[in-house]
Amino acid sequence: MRRREFITIAGVATTWPLVARAQQSGERMRRIGVLMNTAASKDQQANVATFVQVLQQLGWTEGRNLQIDIRWAGGDPAEIRTQTEDLVASGPDVILVTGNAGMPPLLRATRTVGV
Repeated sequence: MRRREFITIAGVATTWPLVARAQQSGERMRRIGVLMNTAASKDQQANVATFVQVLQQLGWTEGRNLQIDIRWAGGDPAEIRTQTEDLVASGPDVILVTGNAGMPPLLRATRTVGV
């Protein structure tokens, strides 16, 4: 995935309605599950850092009002399934999946996430 595509995805993923309430006191910690279907290469880690930076610009700070759980699957289909099941079981508010390989296991695991 190219950096520009990732930034576009990050922008779309961060515009859900919770953004308007990010700064309110007493707001519960929100959780994002991130499934990276690749290995944790330098380029992919830079993509995740860009995603986190965009979230910070929108008022979401990891450890204050946001928790991000990242899973690296290394391109292995069995590991993608395992990591997907683990993310769904952890109950995030939203899951960001990179690439096409993670979507079928995610759709098999759940159609909705959160409360």
